[in-house]
Amino acid sequence: MSFRGTFYHTIDAKGRLSIPSGFRVELQRQSDRAPILTNHRDSLHLYPYEDWLELEEGLGEVASVHPDAQRFARWMISNAVDAPIDSQGRILIPPFLRKRAQLGREVSILGVGRRIEIWDKARLDTDLNGTLERFEEISRDLAPKLREAKKPISGGR
Repeated sequence: MSFRGTFYHTIDAKGRLSIPSGFRVELQRQSDRAPILTNHRDSLHLYPYEDWLELEEGLGEVASVHPDAQRFARWMISNAVDAPIDSQGRILIPPFLRKRAQLGREVSILGVGRRIEIWDKARLDTDLNGTLERFEEISRDLAPKLREAKKPISGGR
C-alpha cells in the first residue's frame, strides 16, 4: 500500500502530532510494531516498521563500502526512534527531531509512497514553490529514467 495525500495538523505543547486516520490504519495494518520516525534533509520521515528494516538493511550494505553512504546512514539511523501511536492516534516527536526539522506548531503531513513525510508548513510551501518553478526541467530530467523503469510521468516530454 502507498501513502498519498496532504494533511495539515498542529503539534501540541508536548510534541504530539495526530496522524491522519487513513495513514494510521495503514501503519497499524502493516505491522504490530511501532512505526519508525527519523530525520531527513528538511523534514521527518515516518516508515512502517518492516519498510524501515528494509531501508536500514539496504543502507547498511551500501555504507559498508561507500563513505558518503556511511555518513547518510549515520544521519538516518542514529536519529531513528520508535513512534508508537497512542490511543488518540498521535505520535510523540522528540524535541531533537522537532529541532532538526525546524518544525513549528503548524505542520504538513504528506503521504509519499512507502513513507510519510512531516514538514513545517511554511518550509514545505517554500519547497513546493521551488519545485513548481522548476517543474518542466524536473519532468524532462525524470522522464527518461521513468521510461527505463517503465513508469509514466505526467508532464514529461
